[in-house]
Amino acid sequence: MPRGLVPRQPARTGRHDKVRVTGKTLSAKTLRKQSAGSGDTRAGTGDARVGAGALARPGRGKASAAPSKGRQSAMGKTAPTGKLKGYNPVAPERVAEILKRLDQLYPDVTCALTHASAWELVVATILSAQSTDVNVNRVTPELFRKYPTVAAFAALTPEQLEPDVRSTGFFRNKSKSVVGAAKKIVAEFGGEVPMEMEKLLTLPGVARKTANVVLGTWFKKAEGIVVDTHVHRISRRLELTTQNDPQKIEQDLMKIIPREKWILFSHQIIWHGRKLCIARKPKCADCLLENICHAADKTWSTVEMHKDAKA
Repeated sequence: MPRGLVPRQPARTGRHDKVRVTGKTLSAKTLRKQSAGSGDTRAGTGDARVGAGALARPGRGKASAAPSKGRQSAMGKTAPTGKLKGYNPVAPERVAEILKRLDQLYPDVTCALTHASAWELVVATILSAQSTDVNVNRVTPELFRKYPTVAAFAALTPEQLEPDVRSTGFFRNKSKSVVGAAKKIVAEFGGEVPMEMEKLLTLPGVARKTANVVLGTWFKKAEGIVVDTHVHRISRRLELTTQNDPQKIEQDLMKIIPREKWILFSHQIIWHGRKLCIARKPKCADCLLENICHAADKTWSTVEMHKDAKA
């Protein structure tokens, strides 16, 4: 059968046999050495594929071999080899395509932290630092039953709260932050969580990430973009930023993401980081963004990978 009529499948290494990386072609043997332990990522499990079938990656079932005589432009079309002429990772059309595909994958996602009020969301977000949402959601129902109001938390000492939040990690600092925030809200804001960024940032334990979560999720105010570990990592993989500082990453994203998308975008990226774009073994073969992603640590690729596109 003529070459090119049979769709190529992921190699056992998790990558194509030869994938061009910033100008040079690496053999499968070299790639295996570089990605030792990555395993086969031809995932076929149900939960790994969001909307399996209906949301299949464009081009699946057709020939999708990595191009050998060209690089990918901002929209996935081949461009001359050598320098990435014309490729702009933050080009409006590329950003728009990323947002379009995220909308297909995660149309209605929201914050995964269980909460019933702005205060409960403040507490849950503080507790989520260096912990998982699943773990926090195991702790907070009993915590909020035991202390149902901001005033109830304000009446505590940090030492009294510590046993209740111990399993979330860094429990001493978190207890100080939660109790301190409650006392300030009661004393200065009439027991109501403020809905202004400047006032939220005065609360103990509340930085821009927590403030953006509360403003966006509860108050529906797009004052910034939440930059957690998933947004930090995936924004760099997608070459939407080259920064490593969360505040600088947020500023970069705010320049290229339409404001009306700020709230949803962060939720979508967070869910994408949990479902597919996993830190150590991204499930690239199942990712709807695969053919416009050039991340250096992809486990399978139909496009060239860029050495600077990494978490």
